[in-house]
Amino acid sequence: MVAGSGTAHDLQVKESSSELPLWTRDFRLFFAARTTSLLGDAMLPVAITAAVIRAGYGASGVGYALAALVAPFAALIIFGGVLSDRFGAQRLMVVSDTARLCFQAVLALLFLMGTPQLWQILVLLALVGAGSALFQPGVASITPRIAQDVLKANATLRISESVTAVIGPSLAGLLLVVSSPATVVALDALTYAVSGTCLLLLRSVPMGPAARDGASSFRADLVEGWREFRTRTWLWSVIVVFMLWQLAGAGPAMTLGNSTLVTDYGASTFGLVMSSLGAGSVVGGIVAIRLRPRYPLRAGALSMPLWALMPLGVALGLPAPLIAGCYGVSGVGMAFWIVMFHTSVQTHVPQAVLGRVHAYDAAGSLVMKPVGQAVAGPLTAVAGTAPLLCLSASMALVACALLLAIPAVRGLQRVQR
Repeated sequence: MVAGSGTAHDLQVKESSSELPLWTRDFRLFFAARTTSLLGDAMLPVAITAAVIRAGYGASGVGYALAALVAPFAALIIFGGVLSDRFGAQRLMVVSDTARLCFQAVLALLFLMGTPQLWQILVLLALVGAGSALFQPGVASITPRIAQDVLKANATLRISESVTAVIGPSLAGLLLVVSSPATVVALDALTYAVSGTCLLLLRSVPMGPAARDGASSFRADLVEGWREFRTRTWLWSVIVVFMLWQLAGAGPAMTLGNSTLVTDYGASTFGLVMSSLGAGSVVGGIVAIRLRPRYPLRAGALSMPLWALMPLGVALGLPAPLIAGCYGVSGVGMAFWIVMFHTSVQTHVPQAVLGRVHAYDAAGSLVMKPVGQAVAGPLTAVAGTAPLLCLSASMALVACALLLAIPAVRGLQRVQR
């Protein structure tokens, strides 16, 4: 009798969750802010690459510019998490959008006026990257405040991210045909204005921080965030596994897979494959909305073997359409895992420390990726491209097995929020 009641209750909860309204006024505004901002983020590397090459700084200059954009983000996101919880996610995100609008507008102006010095480009891009580090923790903090159905909200935002990742570079390429790189950089800067305006109009999110007991120092907040992170075994275990995956799996797969596709199949095939990956990610977000597993991290881990198809298809030298299919299926698994993990973090971590905890997990997830990307090239000269891609594929299976072997990970249940 008790079991029957529990089953009926679970079904009732599932039905009520699926009927919760998602597209409220505040979620529409937040969705518009994120979509616009993500579109700009996807356009920026293409615009910067074209602008730096046109300025005469060559491939090395492009490498320095892209590193200047990414490195401050990885280095400062933990501090961004502390500031987000101290001063309020909405306030910090609006400040970040305003600052990035100004920095990128100056960069566009420099390109319009002539050829800026390389150091000027690097400094301004580093400031844009630092602004992104202040912005990102707020995404995790605001989502559960504006959405009653957090899983559906995360899946919807993931779909938006996948679509913009495909459309953004293509749109930037088209704009470069009819205008200058400086114009594209300026248009990208305007996306921050749209994002900041939408965030400023949110009503259900307080402009200030969440309520907290007494005053605390910046260092105390940093330590508290770390304590909240490390006391959740399921959370730090996932990050440790992902550090290994980024080092030996995702990092080499991205570097070697992308370079092999361009050199052996051509730029058009590379574009097709990336579009297929984005389309698969959209499907993965839709699947996450429909399934709603009771054990989200367990279900997410079971989707990880799909990731192996991405490097494996390239390693086997399959025809381009089959490689595109492999990337599409991998995109389904990637998006499904991301939705399951982000929803788990946002529903199991208290709102007052969510920005800091998200910053720690984001930093841990990212820290080994550039290392894996950097060592992939030298290792190729020793072991060869195909064997390394096969190793990357096998790491997806290893990561899946490790996650399922951790009781705290496979036993974490979905929270109805």
